[in-house]
Amino acid sequence: MAILAVNAGSSTLKFSLHPCQGNHALASVLGGNIQGLEPGGTPEVGWSFNGVSHQQALATGEGSPFARALVALRTLLATVPGVPAIQAVAHRVVHGGADFSSSVVVTADVLARLTQLNSLAPLHQPHNLEGIRAFQLAFPDLPQIACFDTAFHTTLAEVDYAFALPQALTDAGVRRYGFHGLSYQFIMDTLAERSPRAQGRVLMAHLGNGASLCAAQGGKSCATTMGFSALDGLVMGTRTGNLDPGVLLYLLEQGWDLARLQTLLYRQSGLLGVSGISADMRRLRADGSVAARKAIALFTHRVVRESGAMTACLGGLDVLAFSGGIGEHDTALRAEVCASLGYLGVQIDPALNVQAVSDAAMAVHLPHSTVEVWVVPTDEGLVAAREAVRLMVAI
Repeated sequence: MAILAVNAGSSTLKFSLHPCQGNHALASVLGGNIQGLEPGGTPEVGWSFNGVSHQQALATGEGSPFARALVALRTLLATVPGVPAIQAVAHRVVHGGADFSSSVVVTADVLARLTQLNSLAPLHQPHNLEGIRAFQLAFPDLPQIACFDTAFHTTLAEVDYAFALPQALTDAGVRRYGFHGLSYQFIMDTLAERSPRAQGRVLMAHLGNGASLCAAQGGKSCATTMGFSALDGLVMGTRTGNLDPGVLLYLLEQGWDLARLQTLLYRQSGLLGVSGISADMRRLRADGSVAARKAIALFTHRVVRESGAMTACLGGLDVLAFSGGIGEHDTALRAEVCASLGYLGVQIDPALNVQAVSDAAMAVHLPHSTVEVWVVPTDEGLVAAREAVRLMVAI
């Protein structure tokens, strides 16, 4: 038997199939990404099975691109020889709000309650839930499991999650939740297998199109840069990160409406907004223009600045871990951040830093560094699959 882990976005459907051994989900044997699902896009599926990669265009036909993507995925799972039978589908869901502190089997009531959180994560939540509904129709006999990015941060103390707002608003759910929890759980599990210092003071940096930091002690989240929504904290691909709310009041006075503000904050800011070129760090590195360098410098500075805040919450630092598309592949950014954190005792080996682009976790610090530095390729699908197995065993 196996668990199918999926992450439905606005234009992509990422999937991975994880065999089960006893009560444990294993690394995926089949995984891929169906992209080009946005209106006017050219849908295609890329996938690999047992290390062999494939790429093909999505067949034309009736229905939306997403519906056709599901047909293609179902056909793929049914026709590839040796693919184990699916026991359940595990979905990454960005926001669980105050109601969901751990993964759940999806019911109509669960979907209705999660839909109420759409405005808190408009880039992700509606598409995550659309994916669940579509999979319910495509795989009606399989349990659908919702796995929440916010769940890892339910260990935050009140002083860490509360805003300085009237208590009635806090009681109504206006508070810091934190995100990227599936990734942080994977990083913590990986570090725990490799370093005894992982139970100490750990700073994790999930850096990609969405970016955040998480401070953990004893393997539990105790501070994080993202808050009520996925807008807070670091500079991101198209999102602002930390922003004085007075800016929003000013723009409202200038006649901006909700839709325009939402587009600005989620889709037109970050690396894209600052550079005017791209939200892709790789393209900005290759561009080399003044505008590109400015965007990269701001991104890097905010990682360093917020790292100081997270380290202060920990009272020091034992382990620093990089993950996410930028964190795993941008050797220059890792070098710059670590050099700026040298006052904490962070010292990386330049040669190891360049080598750390594989699929396996790798330590890149010098032997005399007082802080361990790791690059950990994340696997949110495996964490979701493990959660699904845990729930299926309980059922």
